Amino acid sequence: MPIDQAYRRLLEAYGPQHWWPAQTPMEMIVGAVLVQHTAWRNVERAITQLQAAGLLEPGPLARAPQEELAQLIRVAGPHRVKARRLQCVAQFIVDRYGGSLDAMFADDPQTLRASLLGVHGIGPETADCIMNYGAGAPRFVVDAYARRVAGRHGWLDAKAPYAAVQQWFESRLPADAPLLGELHALIVKVGVEHCRPTPRCAGCPLECMLPGAGSHDDEPQSH
Repeated sequence: MPIDQAYRRLLEAYGPQHWWPAQTPMEMIVGAVLVQHTAWRNVERAITQLQAAGLLEPGPLARAPQEELAQLIRVAGPHRVKARRLQCVAQFIVDRYGGSLDAMFADDPQTLRASLLGVHGIGPETADCIMNYGAGAPRFVVDAYARRVAGRHGWLDAKAPYAAVQQWFESRLPADAPLLGELHALIVKVGVEHCRPTPRCAGCPLECMLPGAGSHDDEPQSH
């Protein structure tokens, strides 16, 4: 299958990516919210600020003055919007699980994912980051890179609904959270290095899998 071959080629080219880059589960959740529409280097700077302020725990994060929080994460994009989102997810953890991430991750995966999708600012991509990298539930994270790579290589329609793209990947791979997480990370890597909005196919580990010159045309991004 093409995705098996793609995974092997990417892993051989780039090696394990060691995702998600976080010291604690709460840091992972915070990073998943902050990375929306911004570069990871900016997320790292914002997380450093939050850590210094003692705000990488659900309770303190939920109770922090929102404007103070917004200033701490200013580097990570629309800071007031993201401050509200962070506090909503932190309050969700406090209200539903008493602030315990262990209790949250022990919940039924389908129930937890559905609940996360009900939190302000948490869409399918962010929810699945939390599910796979935090809860250890096997969910493939569909992002703009996955759509672009899959669309250009003719695996599926890059404009397909999130659930359809996710099902395509998950139906062709073992239900294994580390494997699905590694594939997601590797696709992000090749997306940053080669499969950009304007593609740089020369030297790409997946270049030989392109169906033809026409597949070099850009696919619209979708979030």
